[in-house]
Amino acid sequence: MFQALSEKLKNSPFKSAHCEGLKVNENRVIAAPANEEASCEFGSAKYYALCGFGGILSCGLTHTAIVPLDLVKCRIQVDPAKYKNIFHGFKVTIAEDGMRGLAKGWGPTFVGYSIQGLGKFGFYELFKNVYSNMLGEEKTYLYRTSLYLASSASAEFFADMGLCPFEALKVRIQTQPGWANTLREGFPKLLAEEGAWGFYKGITPLWGRQIPYTMMKFACFERTVEAIYKYVVPKKREDCSKPEQLVVTFVAGYIAGVFCAVVSHPADTIVSKLNQDKGSGVVAVAQKLGMAGLWRGLGPRIIMIGTLTALQWFIYDSVKVAFRLPRPPPPEMPESLKKKLQQS
Repeated sequence: MFQALSEKLKNSPFKSAHCEGLKVNENRVIAAPANEEASCEFGSAKYYALCGFGGILSCGLTHTAIVPLDLVKCRIQVDPAKYKNIFHGFKVTIAEDGMRGLAKGWGPTFVGYSIQGLGKFGFYELFKNVYSNMLGEEKTYLYRTSLYLASSASAEFFADMGLCPFEALKVRIQTQPGWANTLREGFPKLLAEEGAWGFYKGITPLWGRQIPYTMMKFACFERTVEAIYKYVVPKKREDCSKPEQLVVTFVAGYIAGVFCAVVSHPADTIVSKLNQDKGSGVVAVAQKLGMAGLWRGLGPRIIMIGTLTALQWFIYDSVKVAFRLPRPPPPEMPESLKKKLQQS
């Protein structure tokens, strides 16, 4: 069964170039540089494994790097009277806990978002190819935005199951002074206090935050890359150097990140407050916060998520380059569809 699925995925319309040169459509052949061969076949188990590894690095490292900003953002959301804004939040945190206090929650952040990155990027590549095979080449091109949205939503649904327990621990460590300081200390304490459900009581608002975020992250990124190469860069992607391609990746990632922050912020606020208030529910938290409260902390989150998303895409694409993975060019209209449009 798995071998048959693997063979189908290798024939995806998203298939990219490898050492022999692959037909993307009847008249367009994309080949890898003459001095470089792809390290694996598109759609193979190794391909998806390395994509997942890229996701681990891109999400685990970046989220851990911005723990101080994330900590202050969470505290603004749950206690705005004490932490009035981002600068005041840093000042109060350092005054109370010292510089080391800014690193609270780094353990569950690193583990949780590494697991999430594995699922987010690895499953996205998988679902994108599965769905594109179901649609066929022409519909894949016509409905590519919907395809990106569906693939990323499917991937994030499963990725969040791995993230949720560690997100619950992270928020408690960051917003409940004295509760716990490390992952090792917090895990058994949460299990004793609330049982296994305590790790997953925030799964619904987490899906509400992360699925729209990831849908925007992937769909906006894919279409922005396509637009940059079409309207801004004066040459095709395959004619650009790898550093030039990575610059495009970073710019498109930052643009996508700004939209991600706005779309997912209300749910992010609920997740923070829900994990701070023991025994609270989603509806009760939303009513307590009100419309203004749901959008509190948006400024620092735009800065955080914009930078985060840009770096994630940059790292992920760099991993693909480093491991010589097949990388498809921006989509172009299939010749068969062009002929149909000319005849109509």
